[in-house]
Amino acid sequence: MKRSRSGEALTELILEIFRLNGRLLGAGDALTRPGRQTSARWQVLGALDEGPRTVADIGRQMGLTRQSVQRTTDLLEADGLVSYAANPAHQRAKLAQLTSTGRATLDAITTRQVVWVNRLASRLVEGDLHDAIGTLRQVRVALDVPDRTVDRHARRARSQDGSRRLAGPTARRRSS
Repeated sequence: MKRSRSGEALTELILEIFRLNGRLLGAGDALTRPGRQTSARWQVLGALDEGPRTVADIGRQMGLTRQSVQRTTDLLEADGLVSYAANPAHQRAKLAQLTSTGRATLDAITTRQVVWVNRLASRLVEGDLHDAIGTLRQVRVALDVPDRTVDRHARRARSQDGSRRLAGPTARRRSS
């Protein structure tokens, strides 16, 4: 099977995003290193910038698993950068929030990021950046629409690996 021209272009875009992601994580680690943080920890601190949130909410916003966000948030709590508070909307899902130390750490990282991003942006064309944002947003929205072909392949792969679990909408009816 051969990719269409747009399929080939999208594949090139995806590969470039993978390469860019690696560079951005490296730059993020460099920006956060003076505060003894990492890009992953910065993501969680940044997600809490606007106020308390559940770990699941942070994961959804950032496209990360709840478990990875939970591990990172627990490490931030152990370091005194984040605290947990009761959540009036959900008894078990506590709200993570920045402590004053967490706020100061995030502010210091943000100050370094502003200098770095302004310097980087000066080498780029602003209109191109807006075009790129629009394209990436379109790809993200398209990915949010369920792809029945991918779902079907995933179910087939699970059934071929010897799993006894049933896949698809009939699974609940048969197991009930």
